[in-house]
Amino acid sequence: MKHIIYVSLLILTSACAQNSEKKNVNQQFKEYWYSGKAEITSYNLEQARYGDIRKGHAVNIFVTEPFSKKHNTKANENNLSNISVLKLNATKKFKTGIYPYSVMTSSFLPVNKPKASLKISSSTQEWCGHEYIELINDGDEFEIDNSSYFQGESFQDRELEKNIVLEDDLWSKIRLTPEGLPQGKFKALPSFVYLRFSHNKVQAYNALGSVVKSKTTTVYRLVYKELNRELAITFENSFPYKILGWTETYQSGWGANKKMLTTKATLNKTLNVAYWEKNSNADLHLRKELGLE
Repeated sequence: MKHIIYVSLLILTSACAQNSEKKNVNQQFKEYWYSGKAEITSYNLEQARYGDIRKGHAVNIFVTEPFSKKHNTKANENNLSNISVLKLNATKKFKTGIYPYSVMTSSFLPVNKPKASLKISSSTQEWCGHEYIELINDGDEFEIDNSSYFQGESFQDRELEKNIVLEDDLWSKIRLTPEGLPQGKFKALPSFVYLRFSHNKVQAYNALGSVVKSKTTTVYRLVYKELNRELAITFENSFPYKILGWTETYQSGWGANKKMLTTKATLNKTLNVAYWEKNSNADLHLRKELGLE
């Protein structure tokens, strides 16, 4: 990562972002999200997999950066066509018996117009093999490619209409525009991790969204009746709308071992740090602070 370029681009994209939808880019927002640091939050994870609950950890890394529509990647060059995005790298690590799982989903949601990510990619690695799925938002429809070690699950150029909600965007939408979370009935594309674990078809499903707000926190609930699945994300009511945890309930396992289980993530620790600069052995203590060691 080119850190000097990265910081300068953050400054540029902050200035560009002020030219539209200023409600998302006030001074408080700029001081937090354009500080040249990332927000790293660790969670204690209880993950449903193969009909059992597995203990592990999840980490959400939020950071603003310039995105190149031309290359569909983080921009490494100063260009007025770059789009300021809130990137989320959401990771999970847990063990299933003898072998480990490593999961990561990356989304790139525009700061000024957070309707849908410009790109979402998700990968899973475990001892049986690995899978990679990618959604590109660069046309009249979402385009999705999937590569999998499972026979019959790989495909290219699958297109979905854009009048749907992308579940993997909800986390960043909470951080940017929590007042605009989708409510009522709508079509939604479930998270790529869920689709991978359940082997359900990559398509939009009927969903129901609702918001329950208390004095200090809000719970956003997303229900897929036809999938018998429910996601509930709890976050703070005030800026920067930190995500405190979530639950995800659905059927896990195969055959006689299939049962309704609830994945649960609870907040552990948050650090605001330029993690790409913390790559020496002397920085290993930061992993301990996050509860990852």
